[in-house]
Amino acid sequence: MKPMGSIRPSNIKRIAEDLVNKNPGVFNTDFNQNRGLIKNSTNDVSKRTLNLVAGYVTRYVIKKETRTKKEIEEGTIVS
Repeated sequence: MKPMGSIRPSNIKRIAEDLVNKNPGVFNTDFNQNRGLIKNSTNDVSKRTLNLVAGYVTRYVIKKETRTKKEIEEGTIVS
């Protein structure tokens, strides 16, 4: 049986996707660097929320890079 993935609250996903889309090229695949960037740009955020957002930002960046590479290989670029 295949293990199930983690389900994140929609507010964590929304915050992370907004951060990545509003700051293109700032975030990368390094969790600790993303965590530091988010920590410096926000205040009064719990450690758990900070880690959840940084983790999803990291996954989201990896997913975007993989999708872009796949589209380039297939020759179909979709926004």
